[in-house]
Amino acid sequence: MMRADITAVTIRRAGVDDAGIVRGLIVALAVHQNQGEAVTVSVTDLERMLARPEIAYLIAEHRGQAIGYVSWLERTSFWSGEEYFALDDLFVADAERGHGIGERLMHAVADVAKGKVIRWEVAEANVAAQRFYERIGARLVAKQICRWQPR
Repeated sequence: MMRADITAVTIRRAGVDDAGIVRGLIVALAVHQNQGEAVTVSVTDLERMLARPEIAYLIAEHRGQAIGYVSWLERTSFWSGEEYFALDDLFVADAERGHGIGERLMHAVADVAKGKVIRWEVAEANVAAQRFYERIGARLVAKQICRWQPR
């Protein structure tokens, strides 16, 4: 695949009809992280999610081809009462990295957030992502992630 010219990349909000594209991008991210088998969400699941106003995906496209995305949920802090954006994923296809697409996606989220805090997690081992986030001005805060799936 030819690398995208950043000026030719468009960013748009995904709609219900984009569920298949979104699923493909989610799978691409999972494969990139050697977790392809972990994706169990269906196109139907994503159609249902994309219909909810508090869930959003922005898709980066070049010549009609999806090359990246960012997703988030709108939340409210119980401590402050303030609304914030809980970023779920940021992904740019391997061949398209280094062209500023991830930064454009993050700035597009910031435009939608209109001054609200944007929070997310990054794996401790993902040093490249941490450097990227620090470069765009994010502050990294150490925290442990807990998971519990009661039976």
